[in-house]
Amino acid sequence: MQLITPPAGEPVSLQEAKAHLRVDFDDDDGLIQALIAAARQAAETITNRQLMSARWKLVMDSFPGPSLMGVPAGQPFSLPGHAILIHKSPVLNVVSINYLDMAGVLQSMPASNYTVDAACEPARITPVFGQIWPIALPQIGAVSVTFDAGYGAAASVPEGIKSWIKLRVGSLYAHREEVAALSRGRIEPLPFVDGLLDPFKVSFI
Repeated sequence: MQLITPPAGEPVSLQEAKAHLRVDFDDDDGLIQALIAAARQAAETITNRQLMSARWKLVMDSFPGPSLMGVPAGQPFSLPGHAILIHKSPVLNVVSINYLDMAGVLQSMPASNYTVDAACEPARITPVFGQIWPIALPQIGAVSVTFDAGYGAAASVPEGIKSWIKLRVGSLYAHREEVAALSRGRIEPLPFVDGLLDPFKVSFI
């Protein structure tokens, strides 16, 4: 996936991080801001989420699924083979679905021809009933989906994720090398910390 428009801010502010670190001076502000960004990126990678709103482009070689498309009758939920799954959650909206036609001309699929289930994680996109995916040029990168994802404002980001970011910033700030060494004993992991992200992980089948 390609990041088109990066997030405008961070889910944890510099002031929040400094309060957590109990830092009351400004000398390390640049470092702390960099650590916030690094921790946020780690949280997004672990959970497959986008925290602050950003615009992404998912690039594919073709539309998925067979030419005869549908969903299994009687099943309350399914991941049909012809569904496009968006690998960033939560999806705010799908901006466009573009593809190269057989003449190599870039086309945009009408929004009325597909439906988006953004409540699902991962979000699903399929053609509406009676429609099929267009025939795209058999060439790598012939299909793309541009979409917005994220929670919006920092206040909407779940507290569990923000707490993990602050704890990770605290660890990175205290131990600035790749390995933290103790003169006695050993370093014990804290399972509670990484467990904060468990409820927010999105898995893809």
